Amino acid sequence: MWSRGIVGIALCLVGLVWIGQGTNALSNSKLMSGHGQYTLLGIGVLLLGLVLLAWAVRIRQRAVGEQADR
Repeated sequence: MWSRGIVGIALCLVGLVWIGQGTNALSNSKLMSGHGQYTLLGIGVLLLGLVLLAWAVRIRQRAVGEQADR
């Protein structure tokens, strides 16, 4: 559960950086800055990270609910 959350957060951060570089909001990289494909990849990575975070939260809620039922 924790690993999904940590990986989800890391993917969200990477996705945000890639979106920023692809849209030229972050111009640190000569390779990635201003290239639209990195914006699309960043959106995909961000969505994957959000899915992992939602999965981790759902598992956590289920575990807490089962403990409350006992």
